[in-house]
Amino acid sequence: MYGGSVATPFGRRAMTLGMLANQVMAREIENGKTVDKWKLYRALCEARPLIGVTDRSLAVMSALLSFYPKDELSEVNGLVVFPSNAQLSLRSHGMTEQTIRRHLAVLVDAGLIVRKDSPNGKRYVRRNRAGAIDDAYGFSLAPLLARADEIERLAAQVTAERLHLLRLRERLTLCRRDVAKLLETAVEEGATGDWEVVGLHFRALVTALPRTPAPDVLMTALEEMEMLREAITNRLEMHIDSRKLSGNPFQNERHIQNSHTDSTSESEPACKTTRGTQSELHPPAILAPNEPESADHGKHGVKNARPVGEALRRRPSTAIKAFPLALVLQTCPQIADYGAGGTISTWRDLMAAAVVVRSMLGVSPDAYQQACAILGPENAATVIACILERAEHINSPGAYLRDLTRRAERCEFAIGPMLMSLARANGNSVRMAG
Repeated sequence: MYGGSVATPFGRRAMTLGMLANQVMAREIENGKTVDKWKLYRALCEARPLIGVTDRSLAVMSALLSFYPKDELSEVNGLVVFPSNAQLSLRSHGMTEQTIRRHLAVLVDAGLIVRKDSPNGKRYVRRNRAGAIDDAYGFSLAPLLARADEIERLAAQVTAERLHLLRLRERLTLCRRDVAKLLETAVEEGATGDWEVVGLHFRALVTALPRTPAPDVLMTALEEMEMLREAITNRLEMHIDSRKLSGNPFQNERHIQNSHTDSTSESEPACKTTRGTQSELHPPAILAPNEPESADHGKHGVKNARPVGEALRRRPSTAIKAFPLALVLQTCPQIADYGAGGTISTWRDLMAAAVVVRSMLGVSPDAYQQACAILGPENAATVIACILERAEHINSPGAYLRDLTRRAERCEFAIGPMLMSLARANGNSVRMAG
């Protein structure tokens, strides 16, 4: 490129190892290698975030490429362009000379061009008697040609990441729309379930998203939203099945396998059917307490049983008693900061705040749903509030919650001692309700 010599910058500009490395790389261009300059420029624009240049710097690069006489970059045609700053200003939309100098330095530091300064620092060309170029002083595009393959690879990577992010956004938008409309349908049709709590959970998932979320944040939100959509869909399907069974008396008679007119619930354990049905719901708060039995629901639950359903079938017969809300808030004051408006006045507010804190602590939706199934939604929210108070002392809140859930399933865990321990640690004097 330079006849085997190294080109040092003119004037007070110092020579750096980066400049030397760029010149060495520019000498390693494959023989006969050619690249379409505008196709390479478009790839450079795509790869801009990974290369570390600004859009203004790319405007200067476009102006430099416009002074190259051929469409194909090649060593055969020479790779040095020598426009003046005034000419560059005209082709870079009137950019000032000071700005042009700054962005030329950015392009040199990024390893896209190399300076080939003349003895007096001017940019010009020497021609022979036949008019051919003997030597030229200005900016060499050799590094751009040498890095053509790398730039195209980086451009493909940026394009793939952008498309992946776009698809995640599309899927999340569609899922969010589905949940909103299915939730509205469930309320209008009168399907059984605590839909206000589900709505609070849905709004908490939406408001927790940042303005410009990263792909991993979008993926986590999408998984939780899809679980919520599946839960509501399953609940509506069971509501449709129950209407089919109760809406046609002749169809009902064909479903009766026993000739006796007495209810079949006397010969089949109803608790198993109900718990099998509850296994379909995410979050568990969708089910209203003391929900009526349905034989068809039982079949549906057994067919699509999930880990939360297994926990429900093993749930102790005596539910863990929920403590007064005022006592929980007095013992765990930090949870109030995550309520709507920074306050918590009802159990519903506490459960909505617990969903936000659960995500903040890194507790998986499955672990929290299982806790709701075993402890009940109110007690699960209380445990999350207690974990928040001692978060700096707990290495893995998710594993800790799963351990408490397993102990509660074996009737080896009670919330009262946990609240009392926190009260003593905080210096509060509280009386546990019996």
